Amino acid sequence: MPVNVINSHEEFKAIINSGKPVLVDFWATWCGPCRAISPIFEKISNEVEGVDFYKVDVDVQTEIAQEVGIRAMPTFILFKDGNKLSDLLGANPSGLQTLVAKATEAAA
Repeated sequence: MPVNVINSHEEFKAIINSGKPVLVDFWATWCGPCRAISPIFEKISNEVEGVDFYKVDVDVQTEIAQEVGIRAMPTFILFKDGNKLSDLLGANPSGLQTLVAKATEAAA
């Protein structure tokens, strides 16, 4: 499944409360590490079933970024049923794989 962009706070709320595990990449266009890990996030999204993948540009969706407390980019957060299950700060490919494993467990 491709990575989709979240374009509003209302859309974000609906997505994280969908009942499915949702992995969200909080990023910024000016962030070098964000650009470095983005292709890895995209690749994983095409390989993993049962988890939805999204991106939030923190400079565009400031309300969402403030609500979830984003302090550094990239930040990856795993949500299910509106709750934050786990997160990862920084462009860490092995950490991202671990987070995705948690997401697939949440999907089971």
